[in-house]
Amino acid sequence: MEATIIPDRLNHYPVLLKEIISIISPQYGGTFIDCTFGQGGYSKEILKFPNTKVIGIDRDVKSKRIADQISRNFEGRFFFKNIKFSQLNNLKLKNENIKGVIFDLGYSLNQMRDDEKGLSFSSQGQLNMKLGLNDFSAKETINKLELDDLQKIFKYFGEEKEARTIARRIVNERVKQDLDTQSLVNIIESVKKRDNSKIHSSTKVFQAIRIFVNKEISELIYGLINATKILKKDGILAVVSFHSLEDKIVKYFFRSLSENKSISRYQPKIIQSEPIFFTKQRKPIVPGEKELSENISSRSAKLRFIIKKKNFYNFDTDVFEKFQSLIEVENISNKL
Repeated sequence: MEATIIPDRLNHYPVLLKEIISIISPQYGGTFIDCTFGQGGYSKEILKFPNTKVIGIDRDVKSKRIADQISRNFEGRFFFKNIKFSQLNNLKLKNENIKGVIFDLGYSLNQMRDDEKGLSFSSQGQLNMKLGLNDFSAKETINKLELDDLQKIFKYFGEEKEARTIARRIVNERVKQDLDTQSLVNIIESVKKRDNSKIHSSTKVFQAIRIFVNKEISELIYGLINATKILKKDGILAVVSFHSLEDKIVKYFFRSLSENKSISRYQPKIIQSEPIFFTKQRKPIVPGEKELSENISSRSAKLRFIIKKKNFYNFDTDVFEKFQSLIEVENISNKL
């Protein structure tokens, strides 16, 4: 998940930038939506082409400072909305020729270094992990949910093998005091044996909590659905993912709408009359050696894209049924 960090650098590094630009072809003009604006890496590159317009959206209000600067530099061609990308369908786009919608599902360098957000296990202070427009925090998650619920979150969202033991230790320790970031790290390290792996022992649990706090499963699904609706014919939907859960959802959604298939296992006779997308490349695009040497954190990045075959708005998908088990874990948040 920590996808856009450059060791020993202070600037932002948009992952797979050249590949994204090659795929969406902004030289031919049109309007593009940067669904994870962040530090504006993709947006600024697209705006270098004179006949383009970009709508940048981000749930993190701190992105607005950079967005305001870009708005001044590209007056009338760049617009920013502080919303979640699941709310794409709320944008007023009646006369817009939407040629590309881009998702970069990683976190920016600024976000990971922001102790106030507490996204990283190296952060100091209170647990938070809110990206913006949230209903609850990591602090509430860790200090209020029951053992079984914590275990499910760590297991399903972090694929953590020691989920039960870590959850039990958390419940025991929080009786003494509210847990902060470093006390949580200490608990995880007390459970997991150190090995020669380059992956920090807290990585999976922190990933799980971030996914849960920001409801990243339903956010991604609704984002994909609404991006599909607003794209115009021949428009491109491109997604850069950084962990297996994201990639599974993107891969299934793309494949299911690019094939003649039943739209529901419960109604097998209902078939899409024809695929609504087509794809030029089944396998994901990954960073090359040059990018990996400059940004080792991009090593888990996978870029998938599909192309819309015709103009339409409504369509059927069984993606929620496919990932119902993950949605149920996300819905544990209703207890907070």
